Amino acid sequence: MTYGPEQRERVGFFTDTSVCIGCKACEVACKEWNGIPDDHQGFTGESYDNTSELNANTWRHVAFVEQRVPLSADDGEGDLVKVAAANELAQENGGMAADGGMRWLMSSDVCKHCTHAACLDVCPTGALFRTEFDTVVVQEDVCNGCGYCVPACPFGVLDRREEDGRVWKCTLCYDRLKDDREPACAQACPTDSIQFGEHDELLTRARARVESLKEQGLADARLYLDGPGDGIGAAGAFFLLLDEPEVYGLPPDPVDTTFDLPEIWRAVGAAALAVGAGVAAAFIGGRR
Repeated sequence: MTYGPEQRERVGFFTDTSVCIGCKACEVACKEWNGIPDDHQGFTGESYDNTSELNANTWRHVAFVEQRVPLSADDGEGDLVKVAAANELAQENGGMAADGGMRWLMSSDVCKHCTHAACLDVCPTGALFRTEFDTVVVQEDVCNGCGYCVPACPFGVLDRREEDGRVWKCTLCYDRLKDDREPACAQACPTDSIQFGEHDELLTRARARVESLKEQGLADARLYLDGPGDGIGAAGAFFLLLDEPEVYGLPPDPVDTTFDLPEIWRAVGAAALAVGAGVAAAFIGGRR
């Protein structure tokens, strides 16, 4: 789909997990603005996180990752006496640092608004479409609930609502974008962990932030879904992580599930031609 002169600059989210405090203001703002029904609010037993995952009724989800980090030589800051003391204390903590080696990683997850969006490719009704802002939106009045898009998403974002059978997900507040307003979640975030803006400008800001964190000693700081070389051709929503993607429940190497379809169709076409040629040759040979 092309929008001609109405095409706008691509916009998106840069989520800096290093400053997320897990307040879940983004989840609340998303629900309130979009009129999303209540979701699970009890104790899941998995963590202090009560919403647990993205689904049809949770378009923003703040993951709480409780992580124990083993003691390393760096904990002594190069001082052998401090290292020895830390090691002694660690013996009492099962190999962890004196404070148990505990840290919290928190990250607000959302639809990635992929450049190569498989959900668009498999939707038979056109309910999923790419907007003039290069985001991906579901039209609830067109969705027929077939669910083809659900397994096509490499991130497990799309989900059908039990009450009506239709698919619902983040729209990146399409209605607000058309009024030149930032999405509700970004506006509500008190620490600017969720930043909204033009995609290229956000990328520049994110890469500078990673370099800054590395200079501060956070060697594992990295960007996730920031480049066209990944399996989805880069995302409209990308993240600064402090550990491997798997730690946050994100796939390390997501791939557009329709990526191989053109090659498959070419192979099917070639096979059909070969069979047709064989049948024709047999028919002609039989008549002689």
